[in-house]
Order: sequence, then C-alpha cells, then structure tokens
Amino acid sequence: MTPTNYNQALQWAFLLLKERDLDPESAEYVLMERLNWRKTDLLLNERTAMPVAVWQQFQQDVSQLATGLPAQYLLGEAWFAGMKLKVNPATLIPRPETEELVAWIEEGYLPDASLRILDIGTGSGAIALALKQHFANSQVLATDISMQALTVARQNAMNLNLDVSFAEGDLWAALPEQTAPFDVIVSNPPYISHQEEAVMDYSVRHFEPATALFADHNGLALYQRIATSVQSYLKPAGRLFMEFGYQQAPEIEAIFKRALPGAGVEIRRDLANWPRMVCVDIAPLTPKK
Repeated sequence: MTPTNYNQALQWAFLLLKERDLDPESAEYVLMERLNWRKTDLLLNERTAMPVAVWQQFQQDVSQLATGLPAQYLLGEAWFAGMKLKVNPATLIPRPETEELVAWIEEGYLPDASLRILDIGTGSGAIALALKQHFANSQVLATDISMQALTVARQNAMNLNLDVSFAEGDLWAALPEQTAPFDVIVSNPPYISHQEEAVMDYSVRHFEPATALFADHNGLALYQRIATSVQSYLKPAGRLFMEFGYQQAPEIEAIFKRALPGAGVEIRRDLANWPRMVCVDIAPLTPKK
C-alpha cells in the first residue's frame, strides 16, 4: 500500500505488527524518533501527506520491527532519565523501572554531595551516567564483565560529557587494587531464572544479551555473591541499591538479612506496585550527609 498520510501509514504498521503478536506502539516510537517529533507533533500531522522518502524509511523500519527486533536496537538509541544513550545488542535496553532505582538513590543525598559511587554491571552506562549527571561532584566508577558493553558505555559518557570511570571484570575483580570504599554501590544484575526463558517475550529472548538477563540459582546468584562480600567495599555508613524481579522480594530480603544481620534492608515497590528494588543500609542509624 501507499499511504496518503501519517495516520494511514501507522494504521498499516499497527495491523502488521499485531498480526505477529508484536508491540504495535514500537512503529509510532520509531517514526517519532526518526522525525525528532513529540506526540503532539504526530497528532498535529496525522492527516499530513507523508513524503515518499519518509514512507520508504518507515517501510524498512517496520519490516525490521516485524522480525521482533526491539525499536531501540533498530535506532541504536534509547532514552533513560532524560538522556539519549547509544545501545546495541551488547547492552541491555534501559527500562523505566531502573529510572525509579536511580530516583531512590537521588532522594538520599544532596545534589552537591561528594560521593564515591560504584555501578556494577553498567551495560550502556545508564545508571552510572544518570547518577553522575545528578551528583556532579561525585566520583563514579562503572564496571561490566563485557568489554563490548563498556565500549558503548564509554561512548555514551563521551557524548554526554560526563566524567565516569569504567573497568572490565566480574564483580569486585574489576576494581583497581586498594580501591577506597564507596558511599553507594548500585547494580541491576541479571536476575531471570533459566527456567523462565521459554515464557519470555520473543524480542527480549532473541535480541538482548543473555549474560545481562539470566543468572543461576533461580536468578539469585549475583545477589548471593554480592551479599556475602559487599560490606568490605562500602563505607561504614554506605548503602547498596539493587533491582530485582517482581517475584523475588522474599528471597532477596532473606539473602541480605542472613548475610548482613546488622544492616537495614528495605524493599521498595515500583510505580506498578510491584516490589522491585532493595536498599541495604550497612549502618541504618548513621545520619546520611
């Protein structure tokens, strides 16, 4: 078909993607990003004739989306905390729920605080860069086991002109020798059980990096490893923040209370009212500055 306007083009794309049980909204997202439009621009131009060049590009994009390719990988970009980040299949696509984890950290400290912050498993650098953007006076170190992911994260830091340090390695092995302890350690680690792979969304399962998605011990392996050793890397009043799966709250709470019996363990729900985040306060009675 050859549409006469933007609305017709989108209706064509919506039907095609719905037939394949894929998210039809991804077509609208890609179109707006290509044109640098907001939703209001699209509404104002619904009945405007779509230029031939725009239609040709849109057809190519929709054919890619129809394979299950996530819109962010198609564009090579994703939005997170007001930042446009480069992403590719070496990095997990940043999620809105993770913005809530960042916001929780930001609540606990003044914007001009001089913190030492560690982001474990940084991927595209989303968490580390958002925290550096908010806490400009702080030192932020971001680590990942994937050099390919770190290449993307470094590019994002350069593009955003944010001074974040990066290191490759598995958990604490990535840290330079004699690293000073941190005020904040944050991580959104892989937390999906391998048993859940068969019921996951096709696009996630086939296109996003498995090392950033799946973990052993029913998805809890990284939490268990971090819980048993994190105190050595935190200041006496330091705090650990982590994201987890919506059904894992009881296990997460038990892991940290067992490993750190003197610490405060707080579970927080996301905007959809699912328990999705934990804060482990090494010295819960110590006032934060």
